[in-house]
Amino acid sequence: MFPTVRDIVALDPVRHGQPRVVAGESGLDRPVRWVHAAEVPDIATLLRGGELVLTTGIGLPADDAGIRAFIADLDEVGVAGLVVELGRRYTGSVPKVMVAAAQRRGMPLVELRRTTPFVRITEAVHALIVDAQLTELRATEEIHQRFTELSVEGAEPAEVVHQAATLAGCPVVLENLARQVLAYDTAGDSAELLLDGWEQHSRRIQPGGRTAYDADAGWLVTTVGARGQDWGRLLARWAGEGPPPTRLSILLERAASTLALGRLIRRDAEGLEHQIHRTLLTALLDHARPVDEVALRARALGVPLDRRHLVGVVVRDRDEESGVDAARVRDLAEAVSQALREATLAGLAGPLDDHAVGALVALPTAADDDRSLAAFAAALHRVRGESAPAVVVAAGSRVEALRDARRSLVEAQQVAAAARHGRRDVPVFRLPHVGLAGLLHLLRDEPRLQTFVERELGELLAYDARHPRDRLLGTLRAYLDSGRNKSAAAAAAHLSRPAFYERLARIERILDADLDAVDTCLSLHVALLALDAVRESKPKP
Repeated sequence: MFPTVRDIVALDPVRHGQPRVVAGESGLDRPVRWVHAAEVPDIATLLRGGELVLTTGIGLPADDAGIRAFIADLDEVGVAGLVVELGRRYTGSVPKVMVAAAQRRGMPLVELRRTTPFVRITEAVHALIVDAQLTELRATEEIHQRFTELSVEGAEPAEVVHQAATLAGCPVVLENLARQVLAYDTAGDSAELLLDGWEQHSRRIQPGGRTAYDADAGWLVTTVGARGQDWGRLLARWAGEGPPPTRLSILLERAASTLALGRLIRRDAEGLEHQIHRTLLTALLDHARPVDEVALRARALGVPLDRRHLVGVVVRDRDEESGVDAARVRDLAEAVSQALREATLAGLAGPLDDHAVGALVALPTAADDDRSLAAFAAALHRVRGESAPAVVVAAGSRVEALRDARRSLVEAQQVAAAARHGRRDVPVFRLPHVGLAGLLHLLRDEPRLQTFVERELGELLAYDARHPRDRLLGTLRAYLDSGRNKSAAAAAAHLSRPAFYERLARIERILDADLDAVDTCLSLHVALLALDAVRESKPKP
């Protein structure tokens, strides 16, 4: 933004004075914020740093100690350099003590061997500074304009990073908090060299603050996030001399703001979309709105459902022991929506309750339901990743009209609930997959099934309630699960064979049943499965 001492020495008004750098050549690239002419020895008290001081030396101390103190005061305040015109105080050259003091501190010291009006120098330098500031202002305005347009357009992260690299003229990388690259632009450099071993390299870049420059690594870094939730870093590799200019920091921060805003907008839009989808699905299940209105609103969302082959789908957690997790269900709803898009299927998708996400899928043709559902399940697995918690994907029967969609959705809910403890190698559960346990689960709220359980097991359940330390239901379960193999059942129950036999005899007396009879054991086994289904259900009024 500011010209350097070297730039100023090359200006025509300064060259007119036949300048010669006599000390501090290593500091010639110091930026000059202002030019100040002064003839008093205590001028340092009036300066703020970054000034180029012009003097004829008339008011400077005559002794060596005073000269050293003068140079020390200027250096401590941070002046960019000192220019001394010869002829009025010093002839031939500046004092050697001044040269030595400036050289020791690395402060540029320039002598003008020809009389030069200082006003011409200050005018030229200040014009240069103002022009640089205007250029910087225009560049900042361009940055603001460019990223505002990207925000309005809803640009993807890759486009934002590309624009940042184009404006910065250097490679830019967007990474998440795990140091994985989300987007990058090499600005013409080699991508292989830029990204090879990125995670290890990135972890060594540790600047302080939300936006800071790591001089050792050569990267300017800013944090990406909003609403107190940081989710990544944006990095620009600076290959210039010294720290990067302020404009680059502004550019990187503006790009990071655009990325954070874009993520919030996409999440809010997806959240609103899921809310509308959920409202329409609930309306179908609860008959809360006329079917024609649901069809109209779905069509306005870009999801045509009328005159389509439809199938209800439910995706739910296998494990509900972890309790209610709204964020997990919301993420699952997003994954279901994305999987529908990847499988090129249209449909409504949204949370149904604290554990399940529902979808009403419009099929391309009547004969494509199995293939379409398999493609959806495969896409859902890819979207969620290998490490995601296990879920059950269940589908109801295909229906030909939106008025019948509720039946397919309810069936999918029942199948999903019944399949939670079933096989794990079935990509999409349908009604034929649920088996006896699934059938009993579907009938768990049926009073006749509950009456059957009480008739078969009621006496044994009452005994266990009276004898909590000597419960026998587990013994019966082990016996029936082993196929009536008493030796194997005793081993599974961690009991000796005599003790196990004695417990079986007590069960026979309590139930007044013959446990060697096949039909009796079959009835008891069905009752146990039904008992499990009834206990899993929530009481309904």
